[in-house]
Amino acid sequence: MSVLDLARPEIRAMQPYSSARMEASGGSILLNANESAWAPPGDPALDCNRYPDPQPRALVEALAALYGVRAGQVLVGRGSDEAIDLLVRAFCRAGEDAIAIQPPTFGMYAVCAHVQNAGIVEVPLAADFLLDVDAVLAALTPAVKLVFVCTPNNPSGRLVSAAQVERLAQALAGRALLVVDEAYIEFADAASAAPLIDRYENLVVLRTLSKAWALAGARIGTLLASEAVVGLLRRILAPYPLPRPCVALALEALSPEGQRVARGHLATVREQRERMRAALAALPGVREVLPSQANFLAVRFEDAGAAYRCLFEAGVVVRDVRRYAGLGDALRITIGSVEENDRVLAVLDGASTEGRAVAEGTVSGGTA
Repeated sequence: MSVLDLARPEIRAMQPYSSARMEASGGSILLNANESAWAPPGDPALDCNRYPDPQPRALVEALAALYGVRAGQVLVGRGSDEAIDLLVRAFCRAGEDAIAIQPPTFGMYAVCAHVQNAGIVEVPLAADFLLDVDAVLAALTPAVKLVFVCTPNNPSGRLVSAAQVERLAQALAGRALLVVDEAYIEFADAASAAPLIDRYENLVVLRTLSKAWALAGARIGTLLASEAVVGLLRRILAPYPLPRPCVALALEALSPEGQRVARGHLATVREQRERMRAALAALPGVREVLPSQANFLAVRFEDAGAAYRCLFEAGVVVRDVRRYAGLGDALRITIGSVEENDRVLAVLDGASTEGRAVAEGTVSGGTA
């Protein structure tokens, strides 16, 4: 059985759109795409009056080298969000098929499923936010075509082990695709699942330049999968998903100097993550700082709403994750620069000091 047998038959059979750049990329006089002959104001070297290559070779090869796969196993798009949407649209028939997720987790899996009118099978993480492979496999129905696993998980920060990923890939062969979202893997003490792609045709790995590579504003996401899956998704990919300026920024970030800078930032984040974990855990009003292998910490508070308001009023915006299962008392705090982290600690420490003073004053006034 081919992994493509899991895809929607109408997607497999469709004739993809053929863009002008796909049909002819050579030549010095380009009159096949109804473009402007004049470059726009600004930097004409980017040739933004011309449509970009749908999958720029230099960027695809740089990403393949970075992630340790072949160029044919790479599909580049507008962040991981686009890859998630493409997978759901290609493999889930509206009103018939489903995805499986383990809440609390990244919300876009469910959003894309809802847009496609696909079902959602939820298998909650354990109380310690670890993945239960047996529970996932037991909950699956024949309708499930995609199983999303986020590692490190967002918003909890916990890893899924390589052994668990491989066990799922084996168990799902011929049944569903396993989609491993590694948006935060660079911050973790763990290896990517990408080397397993050659062994498991049903394995898909998602990577991004938004986090560790500091290109959230450029929207460069990468899907790693078998050539068959990549070829299928290219059928429904937008004709020109990658703006030329974004490609240029990505290539600069992936240059030797760019990689050196990124490695320095990663080391700082890891150091600051440990520092913030210890400092936050010592603050009054903090119940727990969850273990994290990402660039954020999920923090349980005695009063998360008050902590959020205190930070917001001081100009510090963190993520309120109280709506997520099992995190009704938590905020997610990104690891920032040293100065930004200092500010978070100072604000929360000041709030707890003020709270203690008010409480003590109330007690004194009541007994006088």
